[in-house]
Amino acid sequence: AASRRAKMAAAVERVVGEAPAGYTALAVKFGARQRSPHCLLVKEHQVREGAGTAHPPRRTLFVLNVPPYCSPDSLSRLFARCGRVQSVDICDRPEPGEKKETLASKFFNRKTVTGFQVAYVVFRKPAGVQAAKALSREGPLLISTESHPVKTGISKWIDSYAASVVDPEELKAEVDAYMQDYDKKIEEEEAKAAKEEGVPDEEGWVKVTRRGRKPGLPRTEAANLRVLEREKQKRARKELLNFYAWQHRETKREHIAQLRKKFEEDKQRIALMRAQRKFRPY
Repeated sequence: AASRRAKMAAAVERVVGEAPAGYTALAVKFGARQRSPHCLLVKEHQVREGAGTAHPPRRTLFVLNVPPYCSPDSLSRLFARCGRVQSVDICDRPEPGEKKETLASKFFNRKTVTGFQVAYVVFRKPAGVQAAKALSREGPLLISTESHPVKTGISKWIDSYAASVVDPEELKAEVDAYMQDYDKKIEEEEAKAAKEEGVPDEEGWVKVTRRGRKPGLPRTEAANLRVLEREKQKRARKELLNFYAWQHRETKREHIAQLRKKFEEDKQRIALMRAQRKFRPY
């Protein structure tokens, strides 16, 4: 038993010592029965000064090589010993850092990430990031414990299926709330446009919109096709057919040529039919 513990400690030290430059390796295990540790690569998340981001600098820990069975709750419990965790975001690849306005929806914007991932752990205080990096000196951290087990196998599939069943009432309530916000936004934009209509700006320019007494035509493909069809009909009404003598001659000549062509095609078709029904004993 002592030799086994010594081998495991040596393996952990070897894994921790092979971290890339700028990263700190943290040894974790799925459970107590697992022998081989897994390596999480962590470092302090850094962004440009003044950049609006959902992951504030000095308080965000960037985590690489997050296994698929590790959920945001698991990471939050894992780093809770380092300080109070504000939020945990898991994504399939590193994000550029700009803050995105995403709607917190239970039914929409649901993206299933498979494979190894990256995570952003935001602490309440900057000391949490340094304490998390210092965990490399400790033994392997356990992701699944007796008090907080991580479901796998058929139990995980059952929970996933139960979570995929949509409640019609909740879905309707969310859609209604979204449409109310959308209608309110459209009303505000229309009121703002009506208020600014005909009012010159600082340089004296007046913004021309499609709202007004004579709104412009919508620049859509269907509208363009309708305009082209009307122009074609106008040209057809203006054009005089068979007005001149040479137009009569050209029309008759084309008609005779078409009749001759059709006659030759009929002759070939009749000859082919006769050849096909001819009796050939040999």
